[in-house]
Amino acid sequence: MATPFVRPALLADPAAPVGVLTLANVRLFDGTGAGVRDDVSVRIEKGRITDVLDGSATADGQVVDLEGRFLMPGLIDSHAHVVASATVEPSEGAEPLLPAVTGHLVAAELQRALAMGITTIRDVGSFGDVMFEVRQAMRYGAFNGPRLLVSGRIISPTSPGGRHFDGMYREADGPDEMRKAAREQVRRGADFVKIMTTGARSVELENPDSPQVTQEELGALVDEAHRLGYRVAAHCEGLEGTAMAIEAGVDTVEHGFNLHKRPELLGKLARRNGVLVPTLSFLEDIAATRSDAWSPHLVERGRHNVEQARLTLRAAVESGVSVAMGYDSRPEHLAASELGLMVEAGMTTEHALVSATAVGALALGLEDVVGTVEPGKLADLLILEADPTEDISILVDPGSVHAVYRNGQLVSPLRKPGSDL
Repeated sequence: MATPFVRPALLADPAAPVGVLTLANVRLFDGTGAGVRDDVSVRIEKGRITDVLDGSATADGQVVDLEGRFLMPGLIDSHAHVVASATVEPSEGAEPLLPAVTGHLVAAELQRALAMGITTIRDVGSFGDVMFEVRQAMRYGAFNGPRLLVSGRIISPTSPGGRHFDGMYREADGPDEMRKAAREQVRRGADFVKIMTTGARSVELENPDSPQVTQEELGALVDEAHRLGYRVAAHCEGLEGTAMAIEAGVDTVEHGFNLHKRPELLGKLARRNGVLVPTLSFLEDIAATRSDAWSPHLVERGRHNVEQARLTLRAAVESGVSVAMGYDSRPEHLAASELGLMVEAGMTTEHALVSATAVGALALGLEDVVGTVEPGKLADLLILEADPTEDISILVDPGSVHAVYRNGQLVSPLRKPGSDL
């Protein structure tokens, strides 16, 4: 694959502060896999981290003493459907929603997510163009939200899912049509391409155990996206479709919960630095949390899938596969609850935090831009009142969030006159 193309707007923020800011006296989790360090200072200039120093800060520019609070990279959700998180259903007899209202609801949910320290989101499928619209609105200063990567239409062969998710899929059949569909998403402004290699566990009429595409179709799409410099995310449930995706060289395997049955596939994914995004939360939604909203057939299938996903997560960790946090549920501002499920399934809290920071950046192709607290990275930072390595559930407690910075700019809480924070 050629050097991945990254939209310029993802690399920097023209509104980033121009002065020097040092966040001093912090307890640092830098996302690199190193242990937590006490009494650290993080120096920021023009939105980027310039130094990470042990001990007291130098006096140049503004210095904020954080009094030993916990500082870590901003969280990255690698698998989101933000429109679903923002969906509301008017009461019977109430005024129907006007089409443009969806964008406002999405903007409000993105603001809530940012306030919880989620500074980057990869949206892997939505209806219509609303995610492109809110992304552009943020670029021009309409509101502050997380850095947003958008897939455009999900590419799928003709399937029941295309009818079920009308307006979210771009159905394509044959290698040439797959190439054209990939080009269309790039034309619309997509940051990456997503392909359905198998059916979905959320569509009763689909059989997720069988591949939906041929190897030729999948190979053509991956080749076209990579030729243009774009990454490919593949929806994978059944083993045969998952194997095809890994063979074709997709960059991220979404779900992939049967992989524990084929350790050699995990080994191949690890060797080429591919990323698994296990999405435990949505499986739990179907199996338990929101089972009353799903058909009995899907609930029964979901209960089986939950256990398979846990087995796969443990096998992936043992195989050295990079695992990224992906929520795939709602509401988006509680995406960090996925980390609790990952820990329950066998991850350490430190490993789970890396999945939501450094590995999330790798999944998005932004590992040189965000994901760790290191010189040269954009200053996307989450400052907490307590230590999530001791209790990861604090990441979904608004009271635990002290402050959030994106591109070196304080975005939550809003700055008060005469106050440093």
